[in-house]
Amino acid sequence: MSQQVAQVDTLFLHESGGRDDYTVVATRDGERLFRGRLGLKETNAGPRPGKFRIVDGSDEVPRSPDQFVELARRASRIRISQQTSQHGRSELREMLDGYQLDALVVRTCRFCADGGRYSPITEETAIKTEREYICPDCAIRELERELSFKGNLTAAAQDRLEELLLDVQDLDRITNLLQGNLDPDLTKFDEISATVEDVDPVPTSSLNLHPELQKMTEERFENLLPVQSLSVRNGLFDGQDQLVVSATATGKTLVGELAGVNRALEGKGKLLFLVPLVALANQKYDDFRERYGHLANVTIRVGASRINDDGNRFDPNADIIVGTYEGIDHALRTGKDLGDIGSVVIDEVHTLKEDERGHRLDGLISRLKYYCEDRAERRENYGGAQWIYLSATVGNPEWLARRLEATLIEFEERPVPIERHLTFADGQEKVRIENKLVRREFDTESSKGYRGQTIIFTNSRRRCHEISRKLEYDAAPYHAGLDYRRRKKVERMFANQDLAAVVTTAALAAGVDFPASQVVFDSLAMGIEWLSVQEFSQMLGRAGRPDYHDKGKVYMLVEPDAAYHGSMEMSEDEVAFMLLKGEMEDVATMYDESAAVEETLANITVAGKRAKRLNDRMLGEIPTKHAVGKLLEWKFIDGFEPTPLGRAITRHFLAPDDAFRILDGIRNGLDPYAIVAEMELADDDY
Repeated sequence: MSQQVAQVDTLFLHESGGRDDYTVVATRDGERLFRGRLGLKETNAGPRPGKFRIVDGSDEVPRSPDQFVELARRASRIRISQQTSQHGRSELREMLDGYQLDALVVRTCRFCADGGRYSPITEETAIKTEREYICPDCAIRELERELSFKGNLTAAAQDRLEELLLDVQDLDRITNLLQGNLDPDLTKFDEISATVEDVDPVPTSSLNLHPELQKMTEERFENLLPVQSLSVRNGLFDGQDQLVVSATATGKTLVGELAGVNRALEGKGKLLFLVPLVALANQKYDDFRERYGHLANVTIRVGASRINDDGNRFDPNADIIVGTYEGIDHALRTGKDLGDIGSVVIDEVHTLKEDERGHRLDGLISRLKYYCEDRAERRENYGGAQWIYLSATVGNPEWLARRLEATLIEFEERPVPIERHLTFADGQEKVRIENKLVRREFDTESSKGYRGQTIIFTNSRRRCHEISRKLEYDAAPYHAGLDYRRRKKVERMFANQDLAAVVTTAALAAGVDFPASQVVFDSLAMGIEWLSVQEFSQMLGRAGRPDYHDKGKVYMLVEPDAAYHGSMEMSEDEVAFMLLKGEMEDVATMYDESAAVEETLANITVAGKRAKRLNDRMLGEIPTKHAVGKLLEWKFIDGFEPTPLGRAITRHFLAPDDAFRILDGIRNGLDPYAIVAEMELADDDY
């Protein structure tokens, strides 16, 4: 004991709860040497030490009160906890004055003091709670206790909350955040700043387009936007193939429009404008028909048949064909004559990386290039097509441009800043929070005079309807299961600001033209798959338009420890931080045996013996010899011709497994509905 006394530099006194009963903590260099209990007694000279005990685990070892006095005299400093009552502080000071000892009252952490630890807190370190201030360590322990009721948050999520706690120094604000509170200072994860690249604009008067298009363009714009100017200076109107990578709302779509429409009007071949989804094709078709219908014939090709509001069918002789990837590919696979193609615009070209659609786009590009080259060999006056690929998000643009044999036009300007917010909420809380976000945004008007509108992305059509019904302000579901007229009505109402929000599936994220100021992620999944960084970036890029809004806002509503399907290995909070901090994935097309066989069969159907040439030019590596061997084994081809079975499979875009399931169903006498049901169940099991 005497050795410990000699080592003490701070003696800390804290009221234990009982009157005249105090905790004593002796420290050296911030480390506790021992803990004791002091009882005072009243004497003629005032309060004096009556009992002194050393606490050793659950035992208390009695010591002489004189040992406490010796301890106090040898200590470098004596501190009294501010949490001690006024009576207790007066009594301790009077006792110490009797020995001519000074003491300071300091603010300390009550949790630490009750636990026999000396933990002074300052303005810089104090964490506010509802009743008092505590130290950071105890605040973190209290936060962890609260988090235990919310499920098993990942280390990244806990680190984020602890970082916020130390930053704002208010435990209640953080725990309120866990209850769905939308304090923007806390939910804000970061801000993607608006950036401006210094590009000299190209005056539209200098373009030298077809006279009608030139006049129209000059009436619409005085100067081209930066990405458009870069494209023009790099050979857009000289027929140069280009990969244009630029953020949403920077004007890259007009690059393809001007080049393609101009070539069509000059008699150099029609424009094919291709998109991944029917909803996008319908929207683009309406835009083109309204804008260029007086100059050229516009038609649409989606899938095997043409479906639109006026009942007109696909016209392969039109000057402008808007189509889905599958729609044009179907025309190629079935031997349709598309005429002379002057320009091909592939919008959302990053689709090449998607598991389901990527290999089909890869194959389409190869087959369409073959179609144009074959036609050029047979027609003297046809010089082939110009190719323009568009994307907002590509992780490896230089590599992709080389493989596509295109000039890279990369423009990194972001027209408006985007705030990215993260908050935790369980499934039942999400709609309540979304309702609050939609209301708050719609009640806010930008400096350009537009009310704030919201896109809510979720992972199922059923959830789209559920959310939109529960929102207080006017909202509508929007997904591929709605008929064309209903989707168009939603688009018009949103454009007219008659809707505060649309609730849509992640699958429709790409390119749908809703000028929203706010994007809310109800889910970070697309179906039963987590979003990729590229998909997430594409979707959040819908927030904020330069002609409408001052900034964009993105809210991620994250359910801790949640997944939407048994096959998902990560939880939603893990995915959230992966998306916020992750690197953009490379665009590349990967082939398993099924995809290799499907694309090789389609190439043989279109090009016969030249199919290997088509396989070799595709982005992904296809083992042609192995794929051909499987096609022969399964009797999908006979030599370099598809069999009737192979032709039926390729024109219906069937993977081999699906083809075999249908064949087995037919052989077993199942009716068509039963066959479809079995295929759906097989997909669900997978």
